[in-house]
Amino acid sequence: MQYADVAIVGGGPAGAAAGHAAASEGADAVVIEKGVPRADRDGLGPDSTDAAGILDYWVDIMDLGEPIPEHVKHRELSAAEFVGPTETLELTETGMEATYPNFGFTMHRARFDDWLRERAENAGAEYRVGTAVGDIDSELTGVPSHTLTLRDGTEIEAEYLILADGPQRTVTGQVLEQWLSAEQTDRLASHRTNHIAYQEYRELPRELFEGDRIKFWWGYMPGHTAYPWIFPNDGRTARVGLTMPIGLELENIENREDYRLLDPSDERVPQGSTYIERLLERIYPDYDIDDFPLVTDRGKSGGTETYPISSTQPIESPTKANVAIVGGAMGGTSAFHEGGDHVAIRTGSIAGRLAGLGALRAYNSEWHRATGDEVRRNCVFADMVRGYQPDDWDRLFGLINDVKDDGGFSIDEAVYAGWYGAKLYGEYRWKKFGYRDGRYAQVREDDYAV
Repeated sequence: MQYADVAIVGGGPAGAAAGHAAASEGADAVVIEKGVPRADRDGLGPDSTDAAGILDYWVDIMDLGEPIPEHVKHRELSAAEFVGPTETLELTETGMEATYPNFGFTMHRARFDDWLRERAENAGAEYRVGTAVGDIDSELTGVPSHTLTLRDGTEIEAEYLILADGPQRTVTGQVLEQWLSAEQTDRLASHRTNHIAYQEYRELPRELFEGDRIKFWWGYMPGHTAYPWIFPNDGRTARVGLTMPIGLELENIENREDYRLLDPSDERVPQGSTYIERLLERIYPDYDIDDFPLVTDRGKSGGTETYPISSTQPIESPTKANVAIVGGAMGGTSAFHEGGDHVAIRTGSIAGRLAGLGALRAYNSEWHRATGDEVRRNCVFADMVRGYQPDDWDRLFGLINDVKDDGGFSIDEAVYAGWYGAKLYGEYRWKKFGYRDGRYAQVREDDYAV
């Protein structure tokens, strides 16, 4: 039996940040990561993917205490472009106060993960890769403790348990089901709360590659917060991908003919690869798909990867049981950028620090304080666009173009854009009020039978 002060399940950004923070406080911390191979990683590591990247104010939310190394970054960004069926919106400012000097950057995720792991190990955390957690037995009599049984037979007993196993919540679900009703547990199932993403690493022709911006197409494919994208990497490699709800049925889609990436001959919702081929054909009509070759030494499998995206709505943790849920397992992903690393790192750091200090009971209030504004804003926006049709995106982008100041936009400016803008502003304020005091969390701490 191995003993530790803090056991952390999952070695991605949230888990590595938790290990670093706990060890920095003098705690005996162990990070358990099952590890998966990638073409762009020398050894085993977390099941991570190159997502959109990091926006300027996200760097401040992460609060790493040191700059992100340059070798982690692919491209410095100057803009984000949102393309509707007929309207295009360009933002060169996020509209948020930030210390980072540029709009943001795209990054090499495997290098980012490796750097975070190195930080955790340098702080004194044990980072164990290559075996998964098979079972967790929680004892709440007296001082709560948790015994983790690994797939290789190793047992680890820890006073504090930090769950950082990502959007699928493979281990988190097993732990929480003992304290939640069956209805609540079912509501948290990954197929109900998450989206699925698919992306391909493709080399773009020199004249088409835009290295300074990330691009999104809205109203091109059906589904709540469903969109394709192009994100620049190094050289002329770009990630061309999409996110969409899990289990979307074609027969439930209204006005199918309005979505440019659907075809009248479709008998089901297209696969990700089909969507991407159609996107490239539509936005670059003078080129063939062969002009965008796959970069096969990237990603998880031959230049492609599929992965879950966690819910925008987070969950609170059963801290009375000395348990904290962080990162993708907790939720809190951006509704319109499919990024969540900033919330993952900050929540992991908070949980690790508090566990290291023996003060984990403060975790829920602390992550609300640190990331609540960001999470609340994303939850409100996601609610507001629920049910949007393609022409709704054109209307929204047109409004923002009419009122945005310089390169940025604040929702407060919408009120000056006539009736539609005032209606949008009023809806935003009302929904934001409804999510006050942490009500954006889909599970509250009092819901746990602990």
